[in-house]
Amino acid sequence: MKKKACKTCKIFVDGDVCPVCKRDAFSTNWQGRIHFVNAEKSFIAKQMNVTADGEYAIKVR
Repeated sequence: MKKKACKTCKIFVDGDVCPVCKRDAFSTNWQGRIHFVNAEKSFIAKQMNVTADGEYAIKVR
């Protein structure tokens, strides 16, 4: 089964509600993955507007 990603913040979600933005809009149509261990210090996380650690999709449709 393909992972689902939040359409708003692009984090991969297992449940029914996104733990970051608290929304319930998901998509299984995504491309690329990136995993942030320390998002507060990451330059790429700042470019993607990511504040929480975790695994994110690069592009979500």
